[in-house]
Amino acid sequence: MTSDDKLAYALGGIVVAGLLYLVLALLFKTLGTKKVMKYFPPTVTGPMIIMIGLNLAGSAVSNASTNWGLAILAIVVIIIANIWGKGMIKIIPILLGIAISYLVALCLGLVDFSSVQNTSIIGLQKFTIAKFDFTSIIIMAPIAIASMMEHIGDISAISSTTKRNFISDPGLHRTLIGDGLATSFAGLFGGPANTTYGENTGVLALSKVYDPKVVRLAAYFAIILSFSPKFAALINSIPAAIIGGISFILYGMISAVGVRNMVENNVDLTKSRNLIVIATMFVSGLGFSSIGGVTFNIGPATITLTGLAIAAILGVVLNAVLPEKDYEFEI
Repeated sequence: MTSDDKLAYALGGIVVAGLLYLVLALLFKTLGTKKVMKYFPPTVTGPMIIMIGLNLAGSAVSNASTNWGLAILAIVVIIIANIWGKGMIKIIPILLGIAISYLVALCLGLVDFSSVQNTSIIGLQKFTIAKFDFTSIIIMAPIAIASMMEHIGDISAISSTTKRNFISDPGLHRTLIGDGLATSFAGLFGGPANTTYGENTGVLALSKVYDPKVVRLAAYFAIILSFSPKFAALINSIPAAIIGGISFILYGMISAVGVRNMVENNVDLTKSRNLIVIATMFVSGLGFSSIGGVTFNIGPATITLTGLAIAAILGVVLNAVLPEKDYEFEI
């Protein structure tokens, strides 16, 4: 099997993973948000969001370690702009952190422009049509478990950040459908899987800009600029250390939003059942991730569950079977 075939079959798994979102969306629609959300309380979604940030922490340090000076400069610019900045400065701390650090790197000769010079201004993406294979589907589809948990947690976090109940309006079933269809459609033609991103919640918390029109405008620009290989090369010319510095803030924000999710929903950490659920999720999510997950065989298929997927499954199961539930979702 060639590398192109492997990619095509992996994309088929992504398509099916996206369709799993529709199953959960159907449950929310038919059973009602209140009944389904009792299986996804902040006791479960909060630790999931925290672990997503912590699992990404290693890459932030790895990137930053390529040049700690640039990384620290990016962090300092973001902090100054966000805490002491006024007007527009306070709204765009991430952009300023990248721009100022990039200019400094440029002056120091730390930016490699070779790929920018060798690419065309306009070009079409290479499309790869998905192929379907049972083994690939079994390997890829379970990833949706963790990302669906992140979706629920992120929508909860965005609701608390913006002071609007997006779980009820427009409804979690609609946001899940959108996320799932985007993932399936992308995978069908060679794109990567989509999911909600805790980093975006961090950006909301930093910028205080909540208008969906801004996100739509950014999406239009992203679509247009995706047809420019030169622009992509320019983005890739940003030194890894700057990305690492920005990631220090954004990845940390993900975990912080998870903590906030539990605090604002009054998760009682004096109760043993809550501590058991959270402790089990933390150890399994971080521990199994450190060893590459768990791999086992079902017939001819080899299945790998990531640490986050294992944590999500254990969290939902433990929360369902342990007594003394203290969370009631309010519509």
